[in-house]
Amino acid sequence: MKEISIVIPILNESENIKLLIPKISKNIKTLKIQKYEIILVDDNSEDQIELVVRKLRKKFKSLKLLIRRKKDKDLSKSCILGFEKSKYKNILVMDGDFQHHPKYILNLVKNINKTNCDIVVGARDLTSTKKTKLSIFRLGSSFIVTTFLNIALGKKTSDPLTGFFLFRKEIYKKNKKQLFAKGYKILADLIYSSKEKLNIIDVGINFSNRARGESKMNFKILIILISFIAQKFRNRVF
Repeated sequence: MKEISIVIPILNESENIKLLIPKISKNIKTLKIQKYEIILVDDNSEDQIELVVRKLRKKFKSLKLLIRRKKDKDLSKSCILGFEKSKYKNILVMDGDFQHHPKYILNLVKNINKTNCDIVVGARDLTSTKKTKLSIFRLGSSFIVTTFLNIALGKKTSDPLTGFFLFRKEIYKKNKKQLFAKGYKILADLIYSSKEKLNIIDVGINFSNRARGESKMNFKILIILISFIAQKFRNRVF
């Protein structure tokens, strides 16, 4: 792999971004990737993200900031904006709160190079609170929804709800008109909106505690996710 766009959807994550960008850049340089960009897509935060990015860009020239000036906070829409603005053929998506540690970028890139697959998923172990560092509520809801999704739409990966994955941009370009395009689970949307059979590889990761700030997960997000599954199921049946 010679080029990669890293898309990071964020909301009030300026303190985490200060620490995250140097670590991502260090890991990318280890891979000897010739061209890369780090695209932060901010969902109209109330922190000092523009000031933080301005300071970081003095050292990290590949860093870019996009801001969605919208009232509706939506991770999927933020990711899609990042996809549209990305320059390179390979796109890595990850969170901006250190729950997806940059050290795992190496594993994802190595696997897509080795297998020439379409998507490499940074898969969490949804059977263990120790390995995922998730609360019992989040772990339980993720496990139940994943099981429901697998039954309704067919199992494609062990963790379709993860926000850490590497894929070929061509997949998005071919299927963007079919996307549900809202909510917080863009990977599942990409996979189950595809008209073609995708070659998907799972790579196990340990899910970390967020470094700073609060989780955005809530009951509303679960309702949107269930609506997504219902829509994709109807499309397949009818």
